[in-house]
Amino acid sequence: MNLFDHEENQKYTGIWNLIRPIAMLLCAMLLLYGIVSTAVSLVRQKWIDPVNIKDNSDIGFVVASGDSLNRVSKNLEKQKLIRSGTFFKYFADFSGFGQKIQAGEYTLKRSMTVNEILDRLSSGDGKPTVTDITIIPGWTVEDIANYLVKENILKNTDKFLSLCKSGQDFSAYYYIHDVLNSRDKSNRKYVLEGYLAPDTYEIYISSDEETIIRKLISQTEAVFPSNFQERAEELNLSMDDVFTLASLIEKEAKTQDFAKVSAVFHNRLQKNMTLGSDVTIKYVLGTKRMVLTKEDLSVKSYYNTYTNKGLPPGPICNPSQDAVRAALYPDEEFLKNNMLYFCSKNPDTGELHFSRTLAEHEQAVKIYSPLWQAFDERRLNEQN
Repeated sequence: MNLFDHEENQKYTGIWNLIRPIAMLLCAMLLLYGIVSTAVSLVRQKWIDPVNIKDNSDIGFVVASGDSLNRVSKNLEKQKLIRSGTFFKYFADFSGFGQKIQAGEYTLKRSMTVNEILDRLSSGDGKPTVTDITIIPGWTVEDIANYLVKENILKNTDKFLSLCKSGQDFSAYYYIHDVLNSRDKSNRKYVLEGYLAPDTYEIYISSDEETIIRKLISQTEAVFPSNFQERAEELNLSMDDVFTLASLIEKEAKTQDFAKVSAVFHNRLQKNMTLGSDVTIKYVLGTKRMVLTKEDLSVKSYYNTYTNKGLPPGPICNPSQDAVRAALYPDEEFLKNNMLYFCSKNPDTGELHFSRTLAEHEQAVKIYSPLWQAFDERRLNEQN
């Protein structure tokens, strides 16, 4: 080998030594890319990709109220809408969708990606499966039934009112059992009146009448805790007595006067007087007029507290817990001062005037009755 050839060999060897590590690095990167690509492809096929990119058929999927992310994930996998419930759960948490999924009935497809499914479930555009209902203190059974129909929860009031009238399907509740076994049961307009606790409830849109009633009745125990029961026993009153008295208080006054009205009723009961409460007459007649006629006040009914002494056969509405508390804890000062009468002072605000004697009461009625008549006339004109 001559000197020139030797120098050429050295030159190519130097170039190769320079290129070799770069080539090896490129080969390693290509190999790594191939491995990663294969791994990603396998991961996508196993966990991420749509179950069937060609399947565009609609599939109903329900997220029930209270469903956890874990339950939603399992149900999606069970309906073959995703490849892996476990991956879906962790991906939803990591991407911030975990707390955004909303209850409802959705239409999904097996061709949808995980992201598309999460977008749909968190957008809240599905048909709701639940709704809120609000029962207002002082509403009667009939008011509640009409409200549920108005909210399109019930088709009509017939079954609801029938169940409330008999109460037989709810005898497992001890307080309803007591009512069903009371001597006044047959005289009541509705056995369940007073026991459909006012509150806001979340119910399934598909709920039937019995389910809704049970939900409302169940809340009654929260309205009447053990210390209320103990207080009722001190006053020698049954739970039904308390709810009956509370229902009158609820309809007669605003919250600030509940305890005062309660004291008037307690004083009259103590003296064996009739309660003389207009609201019991209005319950029988179904009227909202403030001014009642002599014929109204003499209506033949067990609920007429002008002609019958003591409490009416049962509640005349569903009272608030504040009214129940007032029935148990009447105003001490009014009890002491022997207050026996009250009447409306301002129909617009609900302010009441209290009197100790019949003469004082009759004078108050003379003063304020023109306001009652004007109120009735105004309401009548508004309705027309």
